Amino acid sequence: MQMDNMDNKQQFMHTPQYPVILCGFMGCGKTTIGKRIAKLSNLKFIDMDDYIVDKAGMPITEIFEKYGENYFRDLEHNACKDIAKMKGVIIAAGGGALTFERNIKALKEHNGRIIFIEVPLNEIAKRLRGDKSRPMLNRKDKDKAMKELYEKRYPLYKAAADYIIDGCDEPDKVAQVILKFINITDKVM
Repeated sequence: MQMDNMDNKQQFMHTPQYPVILCGFMGCGKTTIGKRIAKLSNLKFIDMDDYIVDKAGMPITEIFEKYGENYFRDLEHNACKDIAKMKGVIIAAGGGALTFERNIKALKEHNGRIIFIEVPLNEIAKRLRGDKSRPMLNRKDKDKAMKELYEKRYPLYKAAADYIIDGCDEPDKVAQVILKFINITDKVM
């Protein structure tokens, strides 16, 4: 049975010579879907937030507390520059990473493909209920802050994207759609 799975992987997916970047609002499923894509293919998965944490040697919440958002955004930009040079990787971008033009430029400089995982705000709110791990939402007016942030970021994600997919489906189905997209764009571009 494992042999069949390996054959299916090889037939279904080849290694693209560019990074594939998943973007979208926090809670849209970038990490979950990215891990599913890695499992179904021969792509390596990198979570940009984890990459930053490894480089900084501290959690993102601590980076925000000690050094502030601007310092974190500089670390994030450096991560974008590093990751953009990688080939055959699927990257879950931080929720704010693609709201900055310098990060989009860095990621596309080496032909990175940006895929926006689109999920409506009401679904995001359900998914993030009780989540304390996101510094941008650790406040008393969480719902209002989330709505304002979503409305600000949504058009930026859309503008940065090479492809927009519906992220409301099951993660495995969304991963399959992205894998098909990667195959198509790699042959065309």
